Amino acid sequence: QVQLVESGGGLVQPGGSLRLSCAAPASGSIFRTYVMSWYRQAPGKQRELVADITNGGSTNYADSVKGRFTISRDNAKNTVFLQMNSLKSEDTAVYYCKASLYRDAGGYWGQGTQVTVSS
Repeated sequence: QVQLVESGGGLVQPGGSLRLSCAAPASGSIFRTYVMSWYRQAPGKQRELVADITNGGSTNYADSVKGRFTISRDNAKNTVFLQMNSLKSEDTAVYYCKASLYRDAGGYWGQGTQVTVSS
């Protein structure tokens, strides 16, 4: 069992930035073996992949966020980050962190953090 705790969400104006964090404080050294992903779910829409990062540091992004979002991980702190720049209203959603053994596999989910982009 891996417990994931997201933080960093909030209200931001269009064009602004936020940095989300997802910590797995009790996972120990196993954290570095997981693929870490960020998903989001907007009201009335399906949950979608935003970005993921493998244990080797390979990254993957949804087309809608390429060039604006950056995913990174700090294995020493058992934490994954999502730096979000040039935010748009369509980025408004609940953002979830997931830990899995492989990309697109089932895994452990955090509770989600709300991101609202509005003037």
